Amino acid sequence: MPAATRDIAADITATIIARLEAGTAPWQRPWSLIGEGGRPLRHEGIEYTGINALWLWAVGDMHGFRSRYWMTARQARELGGEVRPNATPSYSVYASTFRKAGVPTLLGMSADRMIRFLRSYEVFNADEIAGLPDYYYPQAVAPTPLLLSDRQDRIDAFFTAIPSKVRHGGGAAFFDLTFDYIQMPRPGTFKSADAYASTLAHESCHWTGHRTRLDRTFGKKFGDRAYAMEELVAELGSAMICGDLGLPTELHDSHANYLAGWLRVLKADKTAIFLAASKAEQAFSYLRSFSTEAADTADTRLAA
Repeated sequence: MPAATRDIAADITATIIARLEAGTAPWQRPWSLIGEGGRPLRHEGIEYTGINALWLWAVGDMHGFRSRYWMTARQARELGGEVRPNATPSYSVYASTFRKAGVPTLLGMSADRMIRFLRSYEVFNADEIAGLPDYYYPQAVAPTPLLLSDRQDRIDAFFTAIPSKVRHGGGAAFFDLTFDYIQMPRPGTFKSADAYASTLAHESCHWTGHRTRLDRTFGKKFGDRAYAMEELVAELGSAMICGDLGLPTELHDSHANYLAGWLRVLKADKTAIFLAASKAEQAFSYLRSFSTEAADTADTRLAA
């Protein structure tokens, strides 16, 4: 049953703040924890997006859940399962609206207003549900990781399709907003190919924010709110990319420096993490669209 009485935004923000203050970013993914890795999934296999993906990642890590699947108690019963008596429910959130009627004024009636608010409903991880089909549960032993060459094909297909200018050299990774290019250290200086890809994912998310693309506000200087928000968007967007590619999330080198800024933003506005997650989802979808278009073009050529 959807609920609107609890302050969902405050609950989620407080949990994420507590995790950050403890030194753990909820979006940092230890993929060995869950057999297949990737985003949280609804019972029918559809990925959660935005704040729900981030929130259920955090809850899953806090409770040590291994399954990616989440569902309501009713959905579990329809699949032949039953929620265990001691199960701990979480919740999935969605935006809803209601129309507030206009009020009398000196000139007549004011216009109606649409009021947006958050609602939620309880969901349970498959680990806390007995009797589901086997594929809802991860293997007891984590699957063998993909060979680098196999995974590298997916990584290359994703990043090669993106029409960004990437330069290599030096010892820092950054996106140059003025001249519109990504600067990366040479691949051989990273501890692994995965680490390189994770860092490139972070900078590619910044690239999407250029005024000719998604046109986000970057902020004037380190420490201001817009700067901290943009870094949070890039951090979350990178986690989404890594989840899609099956990569571990590498925290950006400047994570510790950004942490204080993120905490200030989150403590000042309980809806900030929702906005950041939404912007990160937009960045991820924008970047993924290039490789999707390339794949569609290739399929068309094969069919011709």
